[in-house]
Amino acid sequence: MPVVGALIKPKTRKALNERNKAEQIEIRRQFENRAGTQLMTYEEAIRHKLHTEWDERHIAVPEFTGRRVLQNFPLAELVPFIDWSPFFHTWELRGRYPDLLNDPIRGEAARDLFANAQGLLRRIVDEKLFKASGVFGFYAANSDGDDIVVYTDMSRAKELTRLHTLRQQKESQRGKPQIALADFIAPAESGLVDYIGAFAVTAGHGTQELAERFDKDNDQYNSIMAKALADRLAEAFAECLHKRARMEWGYGKSEHLSSEDLIAEKYRGIRPAPGYPAQPDHTEKPIIFDLLEVSEATGITLTENFAMYPAASVCGLYFAHKDAHYFAVNSIGKDQVESYAARKGMTVAEVERWLGPILGYDPAR
Repeated sequence: MPVVGALIKPKTRKALNERNKAEQIEIRRQFENRAGTQLMTYEEAIRHKLHTEWDERHIAVPEFTGRRVLQNFPLAELVPFIDWSPFFHTWELRGRYPDLLNDPIRGEAARDLFANAQGLLRRIVDEKLFKASGVFGFYAANSDGDDIVVYTDMSRAKELTRLHTLRQQKESQRGKPQIALADFIAPAESGLVDYIGAFAVTAGHGTQELAERFDKDNDQYNSIMAKALADRLAEAFAECLHKRARMEWGYGKSEHLSSEDLIAEKYRGIRPAPGYPAQPDHTEKPIIFDLLEVSEATGITLTENFAMYPAASVCGLYFAHKDAHYFAVNSIGKDQVESYAARKGMTVAEVERWLGPILGYDPAR
């Protein structure tokens, strides 16, 4: 790896150390600038939420409610859904696939790497060296402020669980709404039944075993390659399953999208994952895991820090609203943190720990 190589040579080690110090200074500067950012009050941000005139035309009704389990999903069906660009980024070859293959500087290295990846991928698929499993479901739901209430059934008489969302407080440009994911679900006061979906997939079972076999042969290259391919297959599974979910939710039946269109997300609906910009809180993962009984269905588990194991796993939510889109929460104030902590039954200090990267203030002050 480049870092290890730099560390073992005195000259490059000094340069690496200086570069790391410069990066840390820049990170501190960015944090201090963010902590000084002027934010709307949480109350004001709520007033500027996305307002929708809710009626039945906004709501897609899925073919079923509850969950469905997919065991030993065929790996060959996932290959067409692979987005190869992030694979090359793993190897520090920046650029977009397939253009990267013809790059005048990096093209030859990219082509060699891609050929090796295709060879190992064929072996993984043919010999079934990885196991792909998934679970997904649809549930009656309504928003309640910035929470999403998930019901046991269509009667909405009993709450099954509750998801918690975060709202943008940094003022949006050109007067755009201050978004939270809850805005994409019909509020309870609308009188309408809306729906939310959830999913978890993995292509990681078998990855560690294959990587260890390569490691025993001192083949670190293919060990890393195996893990990189497992990550790509897991993301491909998430894309493949989302397509199926849109079909079974009804609004995706008219889609006629190429693989490139799918990678570019040229479809209605989103699948945000906990820990990503629209919901940067990893502590929402256990709620999804309990809702779908993920561990029992797929063998995916959560560590004490809410990382998924196997690592080549993805979980998240499905939103079908026609205006649903990805966004970044970016920076939030203490007033929202206090509300969020109360809604989740956590202390403010716990929430500050998990949401440290997006706090618009310094908790130590």
